[in-house]
Amino acid sequence: MARMAAEKPKTRIQRKKTEQILAAALEVFAQHGSSGASINLIAKNAGLTTPNLLYYFESKDAIRQELLARTLQLWMAPLNMLSQHGDPIDEICQYIRRKLEISRNFPKESKFFANEILSGLPQSRSEIFGPLKELYNTKITVLEDWMREGRIATVDPHHLLYSIWATTQHYADFDVQIEEIAPAKAQDRYAEAEVFLLEMYQKLLAVDAG
Repeated sequence: MARMAAEKPKTRIQRKKTEQILAAALEVFAQHGSSGASINLIAKNAGLTTPNLLYYFESKDAIRQELLARTLQLWMAPLNMLSQHGDPIDEICQYIRRKLEISRNFPKESKFFANEILSGLPQSRSEIFGPLKELYNTKITVLEDWMREGRIATVDPHHLLYSIWATTQHYADFDVQIEEIAPAKAQDRYAEAEVFLLEMYQKLLAVDAG
């Protein structure tokens, strides 16, 4: 069989090769998208022959599915940490900080996920959107509860999350654009973005005492 039996524990070398392949594939997918990536290109980028790569993963889609699963966990972790028991504005600000940290530390994963969403995820929508939708709906309820209790200003909770996703991931997904149109702002963009975004959302969500 082309791929190792899943039930067999991997050796240290096999685990190392698997991570080597996934790192190479992430680079290829982030740069070329799913349609532009090929198993041969991934193998070349990993420094392996194609038959050697196929010993670990049976197809390009198998690699893609593993990367999607890992990236989804990375993407969902900051939202999962948003606690209904904390101070609402503090919790939302911490969420923004965590999203910016993901954007800064995992730009390839961010671009890969964005490319997959743009492609429509033709073969894995339920796998991706099922867990994400469940978590999303849970946090929407938390936001709605805070608004109903008067702890944050009443805004559309869906667009609140969409805007946080857009503003934080922009710094990874459009890094080339930032570097080209505003090179002076590129180096410290994450620190400056944090200051700007926190102030903006704090003003947006503050409850008018009057």
